[in-house]
Amino acid sequence: MQVTKLEHACQVVEVDGARLVIDPGGFTRDLDLTSVVAVVATHEHPDHVTAEQLSRLLAANPEAVVFGPAGVGAALEGSAVDVVTAGDVRTVGPFDLRFHGTRHNVIHATVPVVDNTGVLVNGRLFHPGDAYTDPDVPVDVLAVPIGAPWLKVAEMMDWVAAVAPARAYPVHEATLSDIGFDMHVGRLREALAPTGELVVLQPGESLTI
Repeated sequence: MQVTKLEHACQVVEVDGARLVIDPGGFTRDLDLTSVVAVVATHEHPDHVTAEQLSRLLAANPEAVVFGPAGVGAALEGSAVDVVTAGDVRTVGPFDLRFHGTRHNVIHATVPVVDNTGVLVNGRLFHPGDAYTDPDVPVDVLAVPIGAPWLKVAEMMDWVAAVAPARAYPVHEATLSDIGFDMHVGRLREALAPTGELVVLQPGESLTI
């Protein structure tokens, strides 16, 4: 299994030529991909999924299945979404998908909290979306959001320590300057040091899992 990190929250996971796209949002390059069997949108915010990105993917891959929590289905009117929540399991192509979490982290008391459901892929890679959900299972590779309006670095460090992955890489970085990115990565490295390895992927780079 190979995961390619694209800009911000988007990841493309590949197994035996089949692809899974996670969070194809508006902060990510236009996605012109084939062999896509499924798309997971962890929540409805446009930095994680847009109708334009989804339409482009489905035009090239009309048999692909779209998974997401209820808010995604409501936001993407006209798109068929298999609604998932914590505890649900789906299998599509070579991908076993197990879903964890129900709510987005709080941004502010005045901002509505939307549905957010992270995904564990083939029991190894966990992408939480915009929530520090502990899947309460062993995680080989963890995608770690490191920059967001809702994010506090101390909470990020505590979450990484609790999940205790063997490896982790930073995602959700588009809101950070280069200086801020380096600072947050340094704190992530400290939190991960007791249990695992930090891998920093630039957009377009891949990690074999």
